[in-house]
Amino acid sequence: MAIGKERRRHPRAEVEWPVTVRSSEGIMFGEVTNVSLGGAFIRCEKPLRVNQMLEMALYVDSLGQSIKATAEVVWSNIYGPDDDITPRGMGVRFTKISPRDRRLILTIVSKDLESGHHEEFSRK
Repeated sequence: MAIGKERRRHPRAEVEWPVTVRSSEGIMFGEVTNVSLGGAFIRCEKPLRVNQMLEMALYVDSLGQSIKATAEVVWSNIYGPDDDITPRGMGVRFTKISPRDRRLILTIVSKDLESGHHEEFSRK
């Protein structure tokens, strides 16, 4: 079975950040489980559809700060399973994020890379 080409351009950090999402469908709560300069994965019960725009506020507990961004859903597993292997949620691409919040994400990802806890780009 062939594995698709990895399309990520930025390394990711594994995190556990509460997130509030506001979209045309209302407000929902979830958890960001990984983040990069380009976007994030949001674990949630009712993921939005691909191409939907949203505003999000991520709460970085360890720093006592929040990150705000506008994002677009680039993939969603609305009907997929919800387990540790395939958590229900959606991948989002940041479309608007402040320079301060980008620096904060860069710092977190850099520390994660240094610690060796980052997710590898290759799949086994």
